[in-house]
Amino acid sequence: MQAPAGTPAADALPPGPAGDAGWAAAARAELAQADTRLARRFDTGEPADKLVALRARAVDVLLLAAWQRCFPADAPLALFAVGGYGRGELFPQSDLDLLVLAEPGAQVGHEAALARFLALLWDAGLQASQAVRSAAQCREATADQTVLTALLEARPLAARDGDAAALQAAIAADHVWPPRDYYLAKREEQRLRHARFGDTSDNLEPNLKDGPGGLRDLHMLGWLAQRSFGVRELEPLVGLGHLGPDEAVALERERRDLSRLRYGLHLVAGRREERLRFDYQKPLAARLGYADDADALGVEKMMQAFYRSAAIVRRIDERLLQRFEEHFDGGAEPELIDADFERRRGYLATRVPGWLGADPAHAFALMAAWAADPALRGLHSQTARELAQMLPAIPAYTDAPPALRAAFMALLRGPQPVRTLERMARLGVLGRWIPAFSRVTGRMQFDLFHVYTVDQHTLMVLHNIGRFASGEADERFSIAHDVWPRLRKPELLLLAGLFHDIAKGRGGDHSELGAVDARAFCAAHGLSDGDTALVAWLVQKHLVMSVTAQKQDIGDPAVIHRFAAQVNDRERLDLLYLLTCADIAGTSPKLWNAWKDRLLADLYNAARLALRRGLEHPVAAAERAAETRAAAAALLADAGVDEAARKALFAQLPGQVFQRSRADAVAWQALQLRDAAPAELRVGARQVGAHAGALEVFVRSPDRDGLFAAIVATLDRLGLAIQRARLLDAPADCVVDSFEVVPADGQRAVAPDAVAQRLREALASPDLDRIRPTRRTQPRHLRHFRIAPRIAFADAEQGRTQLSLSCTDRPGLLADVSRVLRECRLRVHDARIATFGERAEDLFQISDERDQPLRDEPQRQALRDALLAVLDGDPR
Repeated sequence: MQAPAGTPAADALPPGPAGDAGWAAAARAELAQADTRLARRFDTGEPADKLVALRARAVDVLLLAAWQRCFPADAPLALFAVGGYGRGELFPQSDLDLLVLAEPGAQVGHEAALARFLALLWDAGLQASQAVRSAAQCREATADQTVLTALLEARPLAARDGDAAALQAAIAADHVWPPRDYYLAKREEQRLRHARFGDTSDNLEPNLKDGPGGLRDLHMLGWLAQRSFGVRELEPLVGLGHLGPDEAVALERERRDLSRLRYGLHLVAGRREERLRFDYQKPLAARLGYADDADALGVEKMMQAFYRSAAIVRRIDERLLQRFEEHFDGGAEPELIDADFERRRGYLATRVPGWLGADPAHAFALMAAWAADPALRGLHSQTARELAQMLPAIPAYTDAPPALRAAFMALLRGPQPVRTLERMARLGVLGRWIPAFSRVTGRMQFDLFHVYTVDQHTLMVLHNIGRFASGEADERFSIAHDVWPRLRKPELLLLAGLFHDIAKGRGGDHSELGAVDARAFCAAHGLSDGDTALVAWLVQKHLVMSVTAQKQDIGDPAVIHRFAAQVNDRERLDLLYLLTCADIAGTSPKLWNAWKDRLLADLYNAARLALRRGLEHPVAAAERAAETRAAAAALLADAGVDEAARKALFAQLPGQVFQRSRADAVAWQALQLRDAAPAELRVGARQVGAHAGALEVFVRSPDRDGLFAAIVATLDRLGLAIQRARLLDAPADCVVDSFEVVPADGQRAVAPDAVAQRLREALASPDLDRIRPTRRTQPRHLRHFRIAPRIAFADAEQGRTQLSLSCTDRPGLLADVSRVLRECRLRVHDARIATFGERAEDLFQISDERDQPLRDEPQRQALRDALLAVLDGDPR
């Protein structure tokens, strides 16, 4: 076998090992030139299919040349490309999977040559994975089905007559992995693979190759077709009756689009990478020609196209896998459901072919039949295909007759409404019925606050609402299951959840625009004027409760009164509370925590009490404090504390604590002071409810400059993120500080006793300034979401200055800010901490060391400059 002229093998280099370095350098240069040419062709729009084939062909030439340098022509060894390279596909950063087929004696006799061959490839920049086996050893190795999968695509590169036949005989289905067993193994492998990605492709950094709906799913269908029917492509399955022509066209279209994304990703990354990481999304979108406009960023358009491709692959993949199952296990006798539907092997099927497309109302009837039987495994593949084909016949609700609109509302009021909406969304029915939902399907938001696409987030919100309706207690939501039974019409909450973000990406206020959509939808579906107004109000105000709880002091009766006046109705309050919980928890798995649960529950309870009392009778601060004091005293009495001791303990606490804290927190703090001298340091920590890792931390200490910074730095070193901080002056020249903390990202929960002990040790130090926060590098993903810091000052009550800052959140941020405040010789009297994805919005009440406000502009500017140096630069 001779390499073509012009390849490194044809150069006048010595054939022995002495010339290998020169050959490898020439081969590396040749491959680099080929990759450069192919990259230019990619940028001109040439299909990725052609480019991966050309790259495989170029590498074939180099491999053959290397093989000929290392082995004589009559060597009893054969070289095969396997895996993706065996398919003739080679992406810019893909590795090479090779098989050397040789009997054991030949393996030993050519061991040195094999080592030289592999080293030569690596020196030439060809990252090869090489297995050396005999035909018998190949059969033994295929006990692992992944080895069989690679060998199914074996392509001879340097082989003698009969070598390929010997390999195929060794892995034949009558020896290893019969088709049905192989099918079951690949399905389980896919299930586990999808589970690694949360069983969704709608991730911020999806995996193009291995994620759900990715290229691996398409490859798997090809492997199953080859093992089961002996065909290497999916197209022949059409003739065999296992795949519809429309399905084959769709799969081929999405495969080409995914391949182009993957080729571009390899070029942008410059290394082996299958994840669409933030680092690469914007440059890849630009390289693929996606431009920003008024409606969306280019990167958002690219990601939306990917999510839609992945969704189509998953839909058809499910149908085809079901057909493979039926092929192996045979069709069971259908079980009659009614005149229109039957069960086939546990799947819901229409009885008459074509019935589904005869009337758009049949799509809703199908959903109703599915919802009526929770034991169904899903839709039968043929019915699912018919549903896909008839989607264009489903009208938008604005063009639908009243009977069809009534059928939709019946689904919301019937069994499994949330599951039904999820199914309708996944199968494309919901996007046809509500065109606005179609526009947000697959729409990502390029930030860290929303980790799902808009449609997936909406479904997560609905899923949370479904959990409230289940009646099963969920420790993440302390009172949601008590509120749910009070709802008059649960479908109103579902509609609010469905529409709350439906106007994302249109420009303008999505809450206002979504409310307009919701009002039109409800009116068209025959809801009363009152119910229509209620759903529209919920959509318009769906952020109000979250903002109030996280950004305002809900211990202030005036804040409660303003919020209650805005809600103005108990039914609205119930619905808004549940929608807010579902919305926050459905935005990111990391966003919902014990403190947000408690904040919202406290705000809900306080507002409900205000509404019960009547808005014309607002609670005064003194009245609120008296109620809390009485409730805390009752708790202490239950703990065995007599009246005299209760009064003594309460005397050590700041008066404001009774106005701004929960009664159980006041009682717990009082118990921390039991048997304490008037100015003695006391530290306590306790777990909040059943939420693992969520802690309340209490510190009573003689007032010392640098105390706040030392506490924050110590908590930071313990891997705890502060959710809220409250600092109050106490009797005997002491301060009482309380903190609500949770483990920072990736950190393990810390035991309350360990937290208290570390704080005691730290605060016992005579030099608090020596306690510094942990130095950290900024997490990779935050580098792509830089928010220009904003710092503002305002006069506050009690002669203090309010410092507000908005900036990119990161681990250790509060510790660094508190250190700057300390270095500027400022005192912190209160702090409210709020994080929204990559954005931190924090408020501090500060003064100078003489407890005077910062009114001097040069002093404010100096603090602004010091903070900007930390917020804009690297962490300290």
